[in-house]
Amino acid sequence: MTRLNGISHRGRVLTLDSMNPNVKRVEYAVRGPIVQRAVQIEKELKEGVKKPFTEVIKANIGDAHAMGQKPITFFRQVLALCSYPALLEDSKFPEDVKKRAQRILEACGGHSIGAYSTSQGIECIRQDVARYIEKRDGGIPSNPDNIYLSTGASDAIVTILKLLVCGEGRDRTGVMISIPQYPLYSAALADLGAVQINYYLDEDNCWSLNIAELRRALNAAREHCNPRVLCIINPGNPTGQVQSRQCIEDVIRFAKEEHLFLMADEVYQDNVYAEGCQFHSFKKVLFEMGPEYSNTVEMASFHSTSKCYMGECGFRGGYMEVINLDPEVKAQLIKLVSVRLCPPVPGQALLDLVVNPPQPDEPSYATFMTERTAVLSTLAEKARLTEQIFNTVPGITCNPVQGAMYTFPCITLPQKAIDKAKELGLVPDMFYCMRLLEEDGICLVPGSGFGQREGTYHFRMTILPPTDKLKVVLQKIREFHLRFTQEFS
Repeated sequence: MTRLNGISHRGRVLTLDSMNPNVKRVEYAVRGPIVQRAVQIEKELKEGVKKPFTEVIKANIGDAHAMGQKPITFFRQVLALCSYPALLEDSKFPEDVKKRAQRILEACGGHSIGAYSTSQGIECIRQDVARYIEKRDGGIPSNPDNIYLSTGASDAIVTILKLLVCGEGRDRTGVMISIPQYPLYSAALADLGAVQINYYLDEDNCWSLNIAELRRALNAAREHCNPRVLCIINPGNPTGQVQSRQCIEDVIRFAKEEHLFLMADEVYQDNVYAEGCQFHSFKKVLFEMGPEYSNTVEMASFHSTSKCYMGECGFRGGYMEVINLDPEVKAQLIKLVSVRLCPPVPGQALLDLVVNPPQPDEPSYATFMTERTAVLSTLAEKARLTEQIFNTVPGITCNPVQGAMYTFPCITLPQKAIDKAKELGLVPDMFYCMRLLEEDGICLVPGSGFGQREGTYHFRMTILPPTDKLKVVLQKIREFHLRFTQEFS
């Protein structure tokens, strides 16, 4: 207690020492120190500070529209009418756009997307999601009661983890996550006080998943926690691999044998580029393996409006489907999502359009298909371009970008650079990425923010910039890498 002008002060209630220690353990590299510095540099450029570049190119995050991707016309037309229903009288809008907007508005309280929805999400939208899943999976039934709409996929992932994490000491829930991983997982586990169990993807084999490695990680973890959950990202982030059907079957068998809850993060399911690769949903494979698996393996799968060809990150639309969830747990899940009232209704409306796009006999179909195809074919071209150019640079090795929207190349750093980084108190690939930002205005995320094998260094770069700008970015990274290597050799 201190005294100021004769008045007693007991100090702040909330300080760094008295706050929740789990929050202090949370790290999220995608928006970490390097991105904060990038924002600072942008301000400096606006203030007229001279730099060796004129703009900061943020290749750190999968934010398609921020990178210049144009919205899909049909989506934005329907959302415009939902936001401002007076436009329903405007003859400029096609009839299928008006019908879709009217259907969504009729399902909203007071016919307004400004009203709360039910906590699980608007019923007719959940029905559309179920129909979409059935069609995607070749007719395997989907029950709308198992669909939960969410604030992007992230919200649903954290919600399921909240249900799963319990116990103390050696009984504390362990959650298996791939390394490299998307930092949402490590951040959520730190926040919840769960035990993170790392399993390593095989970089030498296109970042494939190896069951022997899953078993190694699981057996080691059983010494100090209770492993209950296995998380899979397919297609992969940050590594861009697409799992084969055989691999998915092996994972499902492993989960059943070891009594693990499966979490399948499938937000990049339309982003598959490599020849011979195909997206297989975990649910489809699970049911095709027969009742021994489809009646017993507990699973949640996730999808979002933020990725694929849509790139509508800001609307925060998403869903999860739960399989074989205990009915009593389901009641608890409903209670948990009720606390947040409901996911954003504009995001729910957008999700409805994604799962129920224009049909061939509707006026918006031709434009929709042209725009969708253009986005995905351009991404495929950029995936190939990125791999090709990086693999011409001595000291950079890049696996094929089979899917998703990132590349995660391995960089060879000279020992002197590693020593210099340690002297500055930085992880070597953070030092590398920070120098690239300061010298060339390119913002990447160091591999250490996603996890990597000891002694290896990487960075994650999105392939989203327009093709011309991407070529400039790749050339600048090439020149920087050669310069950096020369400086420290």
